[in-house]
Amino acid sequence: MNIAVVGTGYVGLVAGACFAETGNDVICVDVNEKKVAALRAGAVPIFEPGLEDLVKSNSKAGRLTFTTSLKDAVVASEVIFIAVGTPQDEDGSADLTHVLAVAKGIGECMNGPKIVVDKSTVPVGTADRVRREIEKVSKFPVEVVSNPEFLKEGAAIDDFLRPDRVVVGVSSEQAARVMRELYAPFVRTNNPILVMDVRSAEMTKYAANTMLALRVSFMNEIANLCEKAGADINQVRIGIGTDERIGMSFIFPGIGYGGSCFPKDVQALIRTGKDHDVDLRIARAVEDVNFSQKKVLVQKIVGHFGKDTLKGKTFAMWGLAFKPKTDDVREAPALSICQELVQLGAKVRAFDPEANGTFHERFGAHAAIEYVENNYHALEGADALIVCTEWNAFRQPNFQKISQMLNAPVIFDGRNIYDPMDMREYGFTYYSIGRPAVVRG
Repeated sequence: MNIAVVGTGYVGLVAGACFAETGNDVICVDVNEKKVAALRAGAVPIFEPGLEDLVKSNSKAGRLTFTTSLKDAVVASEVIFIAVGTPQDEDGSADLTHVLAVAKGIGECMNGPKIVVDKSTVPVGTADRVRREIEKVSKFPVEVVSNPEFLKEGAAIDDFLRPDRVVVGVSSEQAARVMRELYAPFVRTNNPILVMDVRSAEMTKYAANTMLALRVSFMNEIANLCEKAGADINQVRIGIGTDERIGMSFIFPGIGYGGSCFPKDVQALIRTGKDHDVDLRIARAVEDVNFSQKKVLVQKIVGHFGKDTLKGKTFAMWGLAFKPKTDDVREAPALSICQELVQLGAKVRAFDPEANGTFHERFGAHAAIEYVENNYHALEGADALIVCTEWNAFRQPNFQKISQMLNAPVIFDGRNIYDPMDMREYGFTYYSIGRPAVVRG
């Protein structure tokens, strides 16, 4: 099948590479000439395991090409995916400026009937708006499909190639047939292609992400209660997670969720509710809990050192990305923690295996933030270690070396990756989430 993907961000590039991997001819479009030139040379602008190999192999095979010409891509393609950004507007809603501009551009370039697919995360009713934009400038018939993505950063290639389900919102059997054909190679183990009406598909993405965010925020609230009540959140997690009605996924306590999906999608769903005079109280609570949870680790730091004594102290920070296996720092808890520590007069020496650069771009240049090339380099002369991201490389470090390099053996673990009993044996003062603190005598 001949496919165009408009937008070479995270979603568009993964989709384009994976569709090409199953034999389709894919043209990826982007207005950024430098980015297109880099992609043609095999340089992938984002870190996602396996993505660079797919881009290079399918480009070499001639199935994946890159262009700045929307017209060339539209004319050559039967199915056109819109995968441009939908940034959060000031009122929490999704900004559809780019989506609607692409829709108009597609309409102006059409040379026959087309299927246009909303791959971007968009609110209910967007497909109707896309269709109207196209029909304003095109005489050719168009089908607009909703096909939300459910990719986990760090596992996006596997999620796309082996999805647990594919959601497709259509308004005709012809569009359903084409989408089933397109996704058939990815569901050979009989995972379902769920064909539904367009608005239900649009709602599914927001509902799914808000449900997962709810689980995260609920566990963080229970973790905070465990600390006050003397319980251990890890034991509680096992106790509830082994209930088959609940399961173990997304019930790990921590310092809040971040990234490009959960924060934006929860707020967009809340905004959609307001637009339809529905107060989504649970969704609002999910957001409120997450905002508060990002402050928990700094509260522990202040509780240990004292607010007035943080000025001039240096903290080693391991992990800047919002989760492992990505360089994405959007809404990352590390951003909030660094900002609060700097405001209190402290300095941060930070390391992340992939996100040093993206964090620096997002946070901005600041004399109080130093980026180092090795996790142990961050420890030199620091007053404590803060763990913000659970990269595998941080899970079994040399604790004797950590203790020797720090000014005092103190760890603030925002992801509960260390065992409190081990920390006691190694002589650390250790703070985690939802578990009793280990205080060195």
